[in-house]
Amino acid sequence: MAVDTVNAAPWRRLLFALNALVAWSGLALSFTLTVLGTYPSQNTDPTMLGNPDQGAIGRILDFFTYFTIWSNIIVAIVMTMLAINPTRNTFWFRVVRLDALLMITVTGIIYNAILAASAKNEGLEVISNFLEHVATPALTFAIWLVAGPRGWINWRTIWAALIIPVVWLVWALARGAVIDAYPYGFLNVAAYGYPTVLLNVLYIIIMAIILCLIFWGLDWVVRKMVPEKQTEAA
Repeated sequence: MAVDTVNAAPWRRLLFALNALVAWSGLALSFTLTVLGTYPSQNTDPTMLGNPDQGAIGRILDFFTYFTIWSNIIVAIVMTMLAINPTRNTFWFRVVRLDALLMITVTGIIYNAILAASAKNEGLEVISNFLEHVATPALTFAIWLVAGPRGWINWRTIWAALIIPVVWLVWALARGAVIDAYPYGFLNVAAYGYPTVLLNVLYIIIMAIILCLIFWGLDWVVRKMVPEKQTEAA
């Protein structure tokens, strides 16, 4: 078993705690607005998920079908765990740490590059949307660059990190097959059929692997520039 030598400096714990706080804040506000149906035009679009009369249970199920929510939840949990114990170091924790970085980066890139221009948020949604799609992605990436932990990425962690995104895809497609509606257009089997959707999924998986390789490279560069006595990925 590898010996954990991750630097547990107080400033790192503060950064991890800040990251967790921002992620939890966005989730809490978004979930509250969803449960209350504060902005039904946004939460119950019949062309996306559910139907206009689905009620709180349907809205909650919708909430947990979005990749944005999954990515923010993983960031919130992982960063909370790092803030509590920054020397935590197991194979599966390395995997979910990479998942947090990977999934929230995908969320930030896709939203800001493609979806932001057509977003129609109002009221408190503007705040929750900013926290989930802008603040948390940017903060998570920046804090990973500054505070690590370093040396946790290799081929084993990359392949294992694909498990959670694949589970999300299965859930989104399975629910879509039942209610005949999907959280994102690229998953819309009703409109495009399974061959096209599965090809889209393949592209996403390839993009995820490329991002992980970029993170791996950046991690190597940072370790060379600022050497630290931290555990290497086994």
